[in-house]
Amino acid sequence: MKQTANTSQVGRMHLFIRLWGYLYQQRFMVVLALFLSISSNVLALLGPFLSGLAIDAIGTQMGKVDFSKVYLYCGLMLIFYILSALLSYWLSALMIQLSQKVVCKMREDAFCALTKLPIQYFDSHQTGDLISRISYDIDVVNASLSNDLLQIATSVITVVGSFGMMLAISPQLLVVFVITIPVAILFTKYRTNKVRPLFRKRSKKLGELNGFAEEILSGQKTTKAYHQEQTMISRFDRKNQEACDAYYRSDYYGSTTGPCVNFINNISLALISMLGAILFLYQQITLGNLSSFVLYSRKFSGPINEIANIIGDLQSACAAAERVFRLIDEQPELADSSNAQPLVQAQGSVRMENVRFGYRPEKIVLKDLNLDVRPGQLIAIVGHTGAGKTTITNLLMRFYELSSGHILMDGKDIQTLTRESVRRSYAIVLQDAWLFQGTIRENLCYGNPNASEEEMVKTAQAARIHDFIVKLPQGYDTLVSEDGINISQGQKQLLTIARALLMDCRMLILDEATSNVDTRTEIKIQQALRELMKNKTCFVIAHRLSTIQNADRILVVEQGNIVEQGTHTQLLQKNGVYAELYHAQFE
Repeated sequence: MKQTANTSQVGRMHLFIRLWGYLYQQRFMVVLALFLSISSNVLALLGPFLSGLAIDAIGTQMGKVDFSKVYLYCGLMLIFYILSALLSYWLSALMIQLSQKVVCKMREDAFCALTKLPIQYFDSHQTGDLISRISYDIDVVNASLSNDLLQIATSVITVVGSFGMMLAISPQLLVVFVITIPVAILFTKYRTNKVRPLFRKRSKKLGELNGFAEEILSGQKTTKAYHQEQTMISRFDRKNQEACDAYYRSDYYGSTTGPCVNFINNISLALISMLGAILFLYQQITLGNLSSFVLYSRKFSGPINEIANIIGDLQSACAAAERVFRLIDEQPELADSSNAQPLVQAQGSVRMENVRFGYRPEKIVLKDLNLDVRPGQLIAIVGHTGAGKTTITNLLMRFYELSSGHILMDGKDIQTLTRESVRRSYAIVLQDAWLFQGTIRENLCYGNPNASEEEMVKTAQAARIHDFIVKLPQGYDTLVSEDGINISQGQKQLLTIARALLMDCRMLILDEATSNVDTRTEIKIQQALRELMKNKTCFVIAHRLSTIQNADRILVVEQGNIVEQGTHTQLLQKNGVYAELYHAQFE
């Protein structure tokens, strides 16, 4: 149990050090914030002292009031409190600006970390959970920096200043705090250790809820088509209830800290009043000093109570920051070897030698795969679902690393080449067409920003999408909404095909690229692709075998091995797996 507590303490310290690293980048603003905080609190701390002097100036006997001193002390109090309020206002505005700069940098680091992660990470994590980390979790950290951090800084200054003033006024009365302060500290520490795991669980449950919501919203058509609205609602309710329960438990137990500490502070105030009255009767303290001490005791215990009240928010911020930093610290994609060289002007030859690969070590997908592709060949890859077709293209693009074996491009092992140069050697079109929010022109030129107008139009014509584009209100400058939802799925696929063709690459990967267009359009696209892909190496994954009959070679993949290869005619004559697939599809 002790080991767990020590580990938790080290973890919190590590989080604070990481957060301080972001604050240090804005050190000028931090120094200015400290100056404003100290100045504001010092001015506010002078108020109770002046109040005590004013009370002593009134005196305990009628007719002996020194009004000049009363007016002076009260006037100074008013001036100091006004200046303190102004400085506090400027401090609050500065802290908001500071926190925004910090979270902006943190969000930038988190997003940059996402772009450097391997594809495998995204295959094993929900998109909604990742979005929750760079949005909700960072917003929680922002709220803590702009409010809680300011509160803590102010509280520390107030506590230290109040203690010094009370020590100067009456050391005897400080005996009360020898009892109450340790009790408050020990109780707060105990509650903190209990509450922190609850806030960590709260952030996790919210991430799961966001991931589920993102998944369901993206599949609304399927949900409605299968009349599963109530099923999805019940599942969402279950996830939502788990998140609400986690919120309730963390907030409930977190909110009990403040009232308990406040109770302890009220006991200390009662004890100070009793002991102060006795000292006054024995003329050990003046009425003004007693009044000042009581006010300082409230300033001393008040910040402790406020810190206890925001301890729940701090725990939530720690849990959120932990999730963000865990994302930032995720192992990025393996760096290129120190002697890796860029592949310049790929010719298009590819060879796979005894390639073995599994997404998990215990489950091998590709087993001793061998393949030799010459430049300019059109290679079609077919097979049953799960046979390893897409896995082959993932390995060609170095989205995943081989378990064993070699892949050679132009006679060079891709492990000795830079990833960027390997991936830029391919243009790729996936089954799930992806467009970003921007103009059609920007989407088409995504992989080749320097393409000329003539090249862009020629490519669009070849992909049979030009006629559709020119009929749009702004033509090529028409804005495509996010994820291309204002155009049909087939048109999106044609645009992604045109985008891939516009890249000046010697190799092309089409992964079910024509699955969302009609057969007639598909035949035209195949003709256009064939013309435009002359002298280019092309890998085509297809389920519709009618689209690959003209391939130079067809690879039939079964359970991670190439069991057959040849032309369409040759494979039909063998009357093997390919013939079975072909006849089953057309019968």
